[in-house]
Order: sequence, then C-alpha cells, then structure tokens
Amino acid sequence: MFKSSISRRMVVKAAACIALAATSLTSLPAHAETTLERAKKEGYIRVGFANEAPFGYATPDGKLTGEAPEVAKAVLAKLGISQVDGVLTEFGSLIPGLKAGRFDIIAAGMFITPKRCAEINYSEPSYGIGEALLVAKGNPKGLKDFSSIKDNPDLKLAVMAGAVEGGFAKDAGVADGQIVSLPDQSSLVAAVQAGRADAAALTALSIADMAKKADGVESTKPFGEVAGKSVKGHGGFGFRKEDTDLLEAFNAELKTFLGSPEHIALVEPLGFGKDYLPNKTTAELCAGK
Repeated sequence: MFKSSISRRMVVKAAACIALAATSLTSLPAHAETTLERAKKEGYIRVGFANEAPFGYATPDGKLTGEAPEVAKAVLAKLGISQVDGVLTEFGSLIPGLKAGRFDIIAAGMFITPKRCAEINYSEPSYGIGEALLVAKGNPKGLKDFSSIKDNPDLKLAVMAGAVEGGFAKDAGVADGQIVSLPDQSSLVAAVQAGRADAAALTALSIADMAKKADGVESTKPFGEVAGKSVKGHGGFGFRKEDTDLLEAFNAELKTFLGSPEHIALVEPLGFGKDYLPNKTTAELCAGK
C-alpha cells in the first residue's frame, strides 16, 4: 500500500513535469524567417536603385542593369537567388527605403561613408573611383574641380540630393548659396545645358556617361583630392542592420568574384574594369580612413 501510494505520486509528478515542459516549449517564440531564408525559398529578392548610369539604372525596355545590379545578380545567383527585381528610388530615399522594407539590398553604387555606416551595413566595396565635373562644351569658365568654383562666388554648382558631392563641395569652401541640389542625373544635365548651373558634380564615370549622351556638355578630367584629402569613393551594397546572414553570405561570394575574369568581363562594357577595383575595406571606409 505504501509503495503503491509512492508510485502513484511519482507518476502524477512525472506527468505534471511533462505537461509543464510541453507548455514551456509551445510558449517559445517561433523562429523568424530571415531575409536570406525567404529569398532562397522564393527565388527572388528586391534591390533599390536610383537610375544613375553606369552604377544602377533601367534601360528604355525596362532591363535593370549597371555595375551594382549586374554584380548583385551574379553574386545572388551563386546563393541560389536567380531573380532580382529593381525598385526605382530617388538617391536620397535609398537608405530610408531599405530600412522601411521597400527592398532588401541597395544596389546603386552608393559610396561607403561613416555617416551611412551608422544607419545601414555595407558589403565590401565593389569598385573605387574619383570625381569629375560636367561643364558646358569647351569649358568656357575653365573649371577643373570644386576649388575653381569656390574662387568665383557667382558660379553655381549642381549636385544630386543625398549624394556625397554636396559635402565635398562644402569641404572645398564652396558656399551654400552656390550649391543647387537636384534629384537626379537628368536634372543635373538640364541645369548645365540651360545655364542654371555652371557645373554639375558626380563620380567620374557618371559624368563621362552623361557627357557622352547629352548635347552641349563635356566632362572635366577626373580629380581625386578635395582640400588635400582623397575623394576617391568606394561603392558597395547596402543591407539592413538585422540582415547579418544575408550580408555574410553575399560578402563571401563577392570576395571570390571581384577581380575574376567573369567579373571583369561583366563590368568592362559598363566602363569599369581592373583600374576600378577597390583598394580599401569597408572597415576602413566606415572608420573614415
């Protein structure tokens, strides 16, 4: 009788423990699917771009291309993500759009800067490049760089909203009143063509592409320093802070892809190549080095 009572109590206790354990397990939060897991499962991912040739743009027939989208497509394919959908966004809205979930990666050739690194994570850089100015044909005002605009307070410089050139111009001593902020490349070209701006500033490749496609304008020679500091920019791909597994997987494939014959053959038709390979790391760029 005594043994039987103990046995029954032990069975009841064991059952209670099992029930408690089951309750605890069901109360644990389910594993949240990451962006990488979802993209692999669905076979596609969305990238934000700003229609800035040759970095990331849509062709007249709607094809997403440019250095950043093409590299992204190649790298993501190696991760098993075969479809890349582009979301056109003004440059200044790329980071807010990424953080708001409108797309999952910024593929716009965006420069890696300490300020931006505080808001998002970056891949390792995929290229490095200097700056240039778009000026009227014949460069009648003899403009060479930001300092040549600073020296004449009557001159106006057009920059793209959200891009680094506005900061570069201020570092060189160009007054706020001389700087005209515009939303996109076509606005920059139109401003120089109409005389509303004496020059427009962007990366050397963008300026060369704009000059090739537009009438009445040309590019200055590229320059790499402003106020004694290097302005050779390095562009990378932007990720949300929480998407660490996507960033790590992307970086692993990007590292082996950059500089390979496959990579060079892909980007040379877009104006990039061996001369535009990066020479800094994301850690250095985020630290302002």
